[in-house]
Amino acid sequence: MLLAVWRFRHFIVSSIANEFRSRFIRSRLGGLWGIIHPLMQVVIFAFILSHVLASKLPGIDNRYAYAIYLMAGTLAWNLFSEVVLRGLTLFIDNGNLLKKISFPRISLPLILAGGVLLNNVLLLLAILLIFLLLGHVPGVQLLWLPLLTLVTLGLGLGLGLILGVLNVFLRDIGQVVPIVLQFLFWFTPVVYMSSIIPEQYRHWLVFNPMYVVVDAYHQVLVFNQPPALGGVAVVGALALLLSGFAMILFRKASPEMVDML
Repeated sequence: MLLAVWRFRHFIVSSIANEFRSRFIRSRLGGLWGIIHPLMQVVIFAFILSHVLASKLPGIDNRYAYAIYLMAGTLAWNLFSEVVLRGLTLFIDNGNLLKKISFPRISLPLILAGGVLLNNVLLLLAILLIFLLLGHVPGVQLLWLPLLTLVTLGLGLGLGLILGVLNVFLRDIGQVVPIVLQFLFWFTPVVYMSSIIPEQYRHWLVFNPMYVVVDAYHQVLVFNQPPALGGVAVVGALALLLSGFAMILFRKASPEMVDML
């Protein structure tokens, strides 16, 4: 598989570039919508909730503290959710390609990962620019961000590919996953701090890997603190397990998937 990826590296890179370029066709803003949508979500939540939660953000000496906190969490969540949702329909959307063209099937997840990662980098640059305009300058802890991005991408890609394979055979999965993601979003401290959750329910957060990831993003981007490496290591191990299982499942089910598509 690795040799096939190397031989088709130009195909993979050009596919990522073509996908990004196609977003600018027949649209004045094109790929910028991938940045505008999450930032508009931040504006809406900040406008509605900032007066409620701003007083509960200790450690941030900035009048726009809540908006800064919200953008950092959105950066992590947007990467995870986009990978999962696009992985969910990856094989269905590329059914004709799988049936008509001979190429390494592993290229599809890599093209997906590259496209999503490019969008996330652009969103990160936009958020850092807004941070500077709001008077918040992240410190040297920003160097942890590539590791956190890799862990988040691996977690979302592993889960998304497993669901994408299953969705080929059972299309109800494609209807259930967005609902589960919506629940998971509100169970993850993106728009609130975990300290406001009643203590008797707070221990349930340890079963949510995205809690660890979002908290690490907040520590690095907002509080200028290193992430909790123990939790990040556990989530990283989970991401490796899910990605490995996704690859095995994909290879085993690939012939049947082509027939179903």
